[in-house]
Amino acid sequence: MTSPAAIASPERGRRHRAWIVAGVAFAALVAAAAGRSSVGVFLRPISDEFGWPISTVSFAVTLNLCFYGLTAPFAAALMEKLGVRRVVAAALAILATGLALTTTVTATWQLYLFWGIFVGFGAGCMALVFGAIVAQRWFVERRGLVTGIFSAAFATGQLIFLPTITQITATSGWRTAALSLAAFALVIIPFVLLWLRDSPAEVGLLPYGAPAGYQPPPAPDHGMNAGKLALVRLRDASRTRAFWILAGAFFVCGWSTNGLIGTHFIAAAHDHGLASTSAASLLAAIGIFDIIGTIGSGWFTDRYDSRYLLVIYYGLRGVSLLLLHLVWANSVQPPMFFFVVLYGLDWVATVPPTVALCRECFGVERAGVVFGWVFAAHMVGAGISAWTAGIIRQASGSYNLAWWSAGVLCLIAAFACWFVPREQQQTANETSPSPAPART
Repeated sequence: MTSPAAIASPERGRRHRAWIVAGVAFAALVAAAAGRSSVGVFLRPISDEFGWPISTVSFAVTLNLCFYGLTAPFAAALMEKLGVRRVVAAALAILATGLALTTTVTATWQLYLFWGIFVGFGAGCMALVFGAIVAQRWFVERRGLVTGIFSAAFATGQLIFLPTITQITATSGWRTAALSLAAFALVIIPFVLLWLRDSPAEVGLLPYGAPAGYQPPPAPDHGMNAGKLALVRLRDASRTRAFWILAGAFFVCGWSTNGLIGTHFIAAAHDHGLASTSAASLLAAIGIFDIIGTIGSGWFTDRYDSRYLLVIYYGLRGVSLLLLHLVWANSVQPPMFFFVVLYGLDWVATVPPTVALCRECFGVERAGVVFGWVFAAHMVGAGISAWTAGIIRQASGSYNLAWWSAGVLCLIAAFACWFVPREQQQTANETSPSPAPART
């Protein structure tokens, strides 16, 4: 690693390399989001082609979401040990392989393996934890804004790909759509290998906006493998109130977004006679407003108390879900636009303040892996929700109970976020050469 003395001042007179790194990271996040969000489009075609119940196919989505989330903390630890570039390039290759192999399935166990585990694992290595690590290492100024931009990558994946995936599925079949997504993931790999770097120090730079005399943190040397490091971080963080509130709230976040709306919105629209292409366009419109909302949330996170932002975001989401059953129709009507705007602005606006609170409560060195575990709770919630909503739909013939229960959970999460402590908390018995934060 380059010594601090050898690190130059930030680049002047031209764009800081941090923005190039951010652009490549954004592209990788978009590829991961496009591959993972395809589940909402493929759910009905796969069910219809093989005659498998929605609940059976929904279980593959549950595996996908759970592996997507549970991979994140271990991927963060691997990035600390092996480097960001290697992990991301390998993850893109695994994602492309899983998408391609999904087109060959003839049995449910193959769907569970290729679509559930391979795609979930590959996308999970490039989850929002990856964006949080890049933002923390490469930016001092605009860190919250950049985290918001990375969070919006999921929405961009929807915005760019969902209508296209839906159209390809309708005209050429879901297999062609899956292969197209695999090809896109492979195209990103050369850019990752060429431009992505683990830290500014690796190329003799300071982070963007670093003040004079800034000393970058030393590379961690924990003397343990990535798996043990991730578990140690979980053990120590789990002894704090902040972790359980943030993880619980993010569990609800995943339940109400990826698991429910992201997976079942198009199928629910079909139940009400709305064409799949129109439903996909509405979901893409949610993505447009999500870009606005999430980047705006990053801007607010740089300026306001993150706890209060989370209270507002979860509260508004809960209200929108409680009212969703009132806006369905067999054609796009004005009330549906109201839901699209309100829900879209709030889709992943929770990410920047949650990342900020992880950093404030656990310190910069621990924040990446700790947020990985918080994000794992997000995707476990999403996985359970995807399966539960499928069961509710199959048993009752309607998704209404799924909307209402998710809305109530969001209101509970909003209340809980009032009690997140802002100060750093000590993580007892931390196995690390650096001192633990002071206990509050």
